Amino acid sequence: MIPLQGWFVTGTDTEIGKTTVSAGLLQALGRRGWRVAGYKPVAAGTEWRGGRRVNDDIERLRAAANVPLAAEEVCACLLDAACAPHLAAREAGVTISMEALLAGAQRLAGRVDRLIVEGVGGFLVPLDERLDTADLAVRLGLPVILVVGLRLGCLNHALLTAEAVRARGLRLAGWVGNAVDPRMPWREANVETLRERLARHFEAPCLGVVPPLHEPDAAAVAPHLDLSVLGPW
Repeated sequence: MIPLQGWFVTGTDTEIGKTTVSAGLLQALGRRGWRVAGYKPVAAGTEWRGGRRVNDDIERLRAAANVPLAAEEVCACLLDAACAPHLAAREAGVTISMEALLAGAQRLAGRVDRLIVEGVGGFLVPLDERLDTADLAVRLGLPVILVVGLRLGCLNHALLTAEAVRARGLRLAGWVGNAVDPRMPWREANVETLRERLARHFEAPCLGVVPPLHEPDAAAVAPHLDLSVLGPW
């Protein structure tokens, strides 16, 4: 088994920019000369384009990597319904296999220097009747990067997620704020509160804050990320 090198990206909720930040991380890592790729073990929600099932998150991760991969290599379990994975799997009449998800990561481990693994939804989203995304993160064993959707309620969501990451015995390597609500009042004050509390209680530095962007693609996000705070690697 090849040891995985990289990070597991989770978020405070769904639709808060995990893929946006993951793509930015891939771009920033690639600029440092690393061979990098993104892996989204489970993705839910597809549409037909050009005669095939397409998931936008998968396509964005593929585009941001500098190692060419087929969509099937980026995602081990693609589900059609845009809902929680265990419900989408039930709708499709399939079972999400933890071993298949782990095997997909292993297949990429030997081809890249660093792998960005993006979770689905928040940290505790169910995968089946027993397992959730946190169980997957534990099995992968990667340090965690938390994407905080900057909107009302983000302080509670971020600190609860940080507690959940620690409760599973994982290290919170850092966090990224993403301005999903451009009209959020007191945004800077909220960011400063997060900086102080996540550093003091979890030793988790801020990798950056992504402002509202007209085109939030990987190239636009990468300059807002400071990978040096992750330490020597």
